Amino acid sequence: MEQLDPSQAFELEMLARQKPMNDVIDRGDSPVQQYYSGASIFVTGGSGFLGKQLIEKLFRSCNVKKMFILMRPKKGKSMQERLDYMLQDAVFEPVRCKKPRFADCIVPVKGDVADVRLGLSQEDWAMITAQVDMVIHMAATIRFDEPLRVATLTNVRGTRETVALAKQCAKLRNFVYVSTAYTHASLERAGQEVREDFYPAPMHPHLIISMAEEMDQDRLNGITPGLIAGWPNTYTFTKAIAEEVVRASSTELPVCVVRPPIVVNSYLEPLPGWLDMSCIMGPTGIVTGVALGILHVFFVDVDNRLALVPVDYVNNAIIAAGWDAAERRACGDHKSPVYTVARKECFMPWSFAGDVMRTKCRNEFMTPKAVWYCSLIETKHRLLYWILTWLFHYIPAYILDGVCAIIPVKPKEIPSFVTLYSKIDKMSYVYRYFLSNSWDFRDDNVRNMIEKMSDVDKVIFNCDLSTICFLDFIRAWTIGMKKYIIKDGLKDSVASAKKQKILGVANYVLLALYFYALWSIFSLFLSFIKYILF
Repeated sequence: MEQLDPSQAFELEMLARQKPMNDVIDRGDSPVQQYYSGASIFVTGGSGFLGKQLIEKLFRSCNVKKMFILMRPKKGKSMQERLDYMLQDAVFEPVRCKKPRFADCIVPVKGDVADVRLGLSQEDWAMITAQVDMVIHMAATIRFDEPLRVATLTNVRGTRETVALAKQCAKLRNFVYVSTAYTHASLERAGQEVREDFYPAPMHPHLIISMAEEMDQDRLNGITPGLIAGWPNTYTFTKAIAEEVVRASSTELPVCVVRPPIVVNSYLEPLPGWLDMSCIMGPTGIVTGVALGILHVFFVDVDNRLALVPVDYVNNAIIAAGWDAAERRACGDHKSPVYTVARKECFMPWSFAGDVMRTKCRNEFMTPKAVWYCSLIETKHRLLYWILTWLFHYIPAYILDGVCAIIPVKPKEIPSFVTLYSKIDKMSYVYRYFLSNSWDFRDDNVRNMIEKMSDVDKVIFNCDLSTICFLDFIRAWTIGMKKYIIKDGLKDSVASAKKQKILGVANYVLLALYFYALWSIFSLFLSFIKYILF
């Protein structure tokens, strides 16, 4: 009998841990499941990473009647074709096996969250407001370097328009807004407590929307640094203002807000380690670069704890929060609750993650697609980072690009090595703020919610971060990256680990020659300067 690859064996081990959930999920009689039974839900952002897993989990665990998904039109494709393409993602395999006709309950509606009235036709607007009893608004542009105009129209005006739609829903029971834990994690609050509460917005929503709609693009870009002062980027800045839109509507709507930090791969469900290609622009891109032997230097404080939460825990919290907010209102508590899915003591130290990837994951789950020895130098010192990136990234990149210019050895569609490292450097700069600072995120509402959940709901909708094993989390992340990003088939891990040992020896030999060459060139340069001067 052929022995399983370590990656495949670990995947099966993690899948087996779903048994307690699968044993009770089909009963459909838990309080949270009953709350969503027969619901008609309107979802924005359903085609995104977080949205796809939310849709899958709702259909797999609850008897949802109908789901309307806002989808942007794409030239040459109908809405149904776009939906069919989205549903081909591996994340939907478990629910497809369990409920083969679940897609019959999904209605794709043509629109764009950045447009007025969400870009909906009059017919679709009327259909949604007549049938929907829950709205889950999670659509946003998550690019940290997005121009302020785009971020405002999508994150702030899009929230205003979704709220306007919800106000016209005759049967509305809940409006769940998915924000981020970093809305008010400003630089001045670094190291301090961030409560589960609404904070004053950095600008009035009407003002920033008017500026985005009317002001010249170049002028708005020019004043952006001053406007967002204290916030690291336009994403967190506009999400903070969007929360004010939601807070202001809470007197008219049954509202709750869920704040996750950085969302990464699934831990257990529906598939351990599940990712999609959009994740390459976040921390997963960093891990992938290291695993392929491309990324060798990164700016991070190794003593800092990473505010990373698995996507399945986040969506379990979103689903449970809708139920808990309704329970609060039924008990006479009409304050709109905020749920932060973040707990400082449950965040993983970067040093631990790096050590696991350098040892256990490299020995067990190495990808055969690695092009060089996998190693990483971490530093929190900017000057040292600059020096190291030139030594280990840019100088070798210029040399390789020069060789490729003389002897074409790579496909033309692959960007130059210098361009590649420029993008990596940009990603490093974008995440520097989050990887080098920390905040004491309060999660009292989430803890209280978990205490109120039935034993069955705690199993089906587990959002207790203390139940995550850091080691298994990293291992799941690694196999997810291999399976869904690198796409190596989860095979040849043992042979690849042996190959890494050979590449390790070659790496140190080459580094010795490389630094000798650099020293020789530097010595020659010094001699030339002395000759010119003396």
